[in-house]
Amino acid sequence: MDAIELLFLGTGTSAGIPMIGCHCEVCSSPDPRDRRMRPSVVISYANTRVLIDTTPELRLQCLANDVDRIDAVVYTHAHADHVMGLDDVRRFNAILGGPLDLWADEPTYSTLHRCFSYAFMSPSRDLKVFRPHLVHRPIAGPFQIGPATWTPIKLLHGEMPVLGFRVGNLAYCTDVSEIPEESFPLLEGLDVLVLDALQRERHTTHFSLEEALEASHRIGAKQTLFTHIAHRMAHAATNRTLPDNMQLAYDGQRITAV
Repeated sequence: MDAIELLFLGTGTSAGIPMIGCHCEVCSSPDPRDRRMRPSVVISYANTRVLIDTTPELRLQCLANDVDRIDAVVYTHAHADHVMGLDDVRRFNAILGGPLDLWADEPTYSTLHRCFSYAFMSPSRDLKVFRPHLVHRPIAGPFQIGPATWTPIKLLHGEMPVLGFRVGNLAYCTDVSEIPEESFPLLEGLDVLVLDALQRERHTTHFSLEEALEASHRIGAKQTLFTHIAHRMAHAATNRTLPDNMQLAYDGQRITAV
């Protein structure tokens, strides 16, 4: 299989950066890397494009990054900042001329169906109806999208079980406060690791920067990029304090795993 590319559509927290009503140094920063939409990525390989999570800014993210086709959608969990842009995938249905596979575990699918039941109406015969046309594919272990195997990685987001994903030698693990011991073997031998690092202070449902660095050193990926970043960490100033192979990501950044 060809190299795997990861495109960051968003690297911010649930509030986004700048936050409404905040005029701190980061929220007022002229550096475009300090402007962070809600967290989502596109993983591309072998003419296949997979979207992980559908943020409230999905349309704007896709326009900003020339994402004009998606072949499937995969979900980490069902919090609002990760799912509330789902309706925008209807445009990808129109471009493809058919339904999209949507990969989610049962708790996530239950929430998606409750919020967007019209997107899962069956049968999806009339694609002229301008709504999402989605087919639920349950995640109960490794699964296949195109030529690549996707391995779900069990993570904890506070007390909530969520999923990260490994594709080849790349892993995406957002919204993490703890990596269970059973999941560390799934993260061995990575070229690229994407990992939650909310802020310098400790938090109940996200890794702090210190905790993310500790986990990154243990995992030992060739390159680690941090995401789900709050407004307490300026991009340039923070990266100057970090190892060259462990840096904050930014919206629009592209990274390749061999």
